[in-house]
Amino acid sequence: MAEKQSQWAALIRSEDWLAVWLGLLIIGLVLGGLTIKSPSFRWAAESEFQTLSVQALPTVEAVAKTAGEKGETALQNEALALKASIEKGDRKAVADAAKKLQEAAKGVKDSSLKKKATSLGKEVGGSASNLVGKIFASDNVMKAVYLGLGMLFLSAIALALMSVNPFKFAVGFPIVFMLALLSLFLAGNQTVRYYGLEYVLWCLIIGLFISNVIGVPKWLEPAVRTEFYIKTGLVILGANILFGEILEAGALGMIQGILVVTVIWYFTYWICKKLKLDDEFAALLSSAVSICGVSAAIATSGAIKGDPKKLSYTTSLVLICAVPMLVLQPLIAKWFGIPDEVAGAWLGGTLDTSGSVVAAGALISDTAMKVGVIVKMSQNVLIGVAAFILAVVWTYKRAEEVPGGEKPGIMEIWIRFPKFVLGFMAVSILFSFILSPAAVAASKGLLGGIRTMWFALAFMSIGLETNFREISTMGGGKPALGFLAGQGLNIIWTLILAYLIFGGYIFPVPKF
Repeated sequence: MAEKQSQWAALIRSEDWLAVWLGLLIIGLVLGGLTIKSPSFRWAAESEFQTLSVQALPTVEAVAKTAGEKGETALQNEALALKASIEKGDRKAVADAAKKLQEAAKGVKDSSLKKKATSLGKEVGGSASNLVGKIFASDNVMKAVYLGLGMLFLSAIALALMSVNPFKFAVGFPIVFMLALLSLFLAGNQTVRYYGLEYVLWCLIIGLFISNVIGVPKWLEPAVRTEFYIKTGLVILGANILFGEILEAGALGMIQGILVVTVIWYFTYWICKKLKLDDEFAALLSSAVSICGVSAAIATSGAIKGDPKKLSYTTSLVLICAVPMLVLQPLIAKWFGIPDEVAGAWLGGTLDTSGSVVAAGALISDTAMKVGVIVKMSQNVLIGVAAFILAVVWTYKRAEEVPGGEKPGIMEIWIRFPKFVLGFMAVSILFSFILSPAAVAASKGLLGGIRTMWFALAFMSIGLETNFREISTMGGGKPALGFLAGQGLNIIWTLILAYLIFGGYIFPVPKF
């Protein structure tokens, strides 16, 4: 009876369950109509804008010429107006002209021209309008203030239920929150985004600098809540991992995704064990390499209750490897004449973020970019499946370690099972099969921004509570070796699969 009572009490006392309730509450508020707008962090310096504009001129001229040949006079005029604005170097005029170009593209009959003009207007217009001053404008600042106050209020209630002093938490939270905002600001730069240097990296850099150089003051420590932030963010992440996207991704993308994840996960795990790494580290590295980098590492760490230091190490490896891969893989694809469909599938299966897949694919062609996104989407869907399987396996393993030598019972496994995984899966099912497509589309952006903020707090906390020497010396270089070995096979194996599946060897070459 006492055990049952303790389990009932855990529903409102344990970190796992409170993360579930908090995540579900936030999702419920958004679905109920509460608009929680996230602040904007995208910006481009004047020199970056000028460089992009000059590089875009040939494309603008090509759109104008093609529009004239096809009798699309309105589009031709707007393209010529954009060309004139770029040549004058007037940033506001460029932004206005790019917007008009996108409007004119809506009425274009030729699908290829329409897509090219829309993409051009969006890219140039975004660079022109993303001024640094907009980030510090009063309305954008107030969005950050409201978001921070809401997260502080909800977190303080949850932590109070966990017997954590909410007032001590409230003292340090604003600082952790502002440091997280700083990391998002740095990651929002146009050039930084292009090279895939995500906010996660900046969170770790800033946090590690403070903890190792300046020192974390005692009053700030109660607000450094890595596990709580990660678990809450993961529950909300379920809204973006849609099983329905399997159909959108297509059968070929799903086949490649399953074969990549399965083979690379087990190979990396095997290599890590040969290098004498523990099961936890091996699982984190394997998920990061095989599925989709940082998000998979976060989900895996939560599912197996991993060490935040190991998660920090793993994500650092992912981000360090991302930059050379983003630059080199498109160059290799062009150099060896790899077909666009195959190149896109290769990028989607190896690069660890959707943003890097889009950027690398765009360096090759629109087709490569589209195929890459489809394959990446397929692998992203597997995050939830992998997290659930790992949670079950790890829970059983840990339960077996209970003194007494007997096999663990169902109740023991339930007690040890990470409950937030259930919340993650429940939310994913809700958004995949129950809510209307309109409701999903309307809430996806809002929830994505909120989730990013929870993860930013989590990674800032990891940096603040980690000693850099511990990370740099962790495993004596063996984790990095295991990761690189897994990534090496990933690049080769995925290219082989891309040729077989998208190159016409087994299935007809898909039309995009």
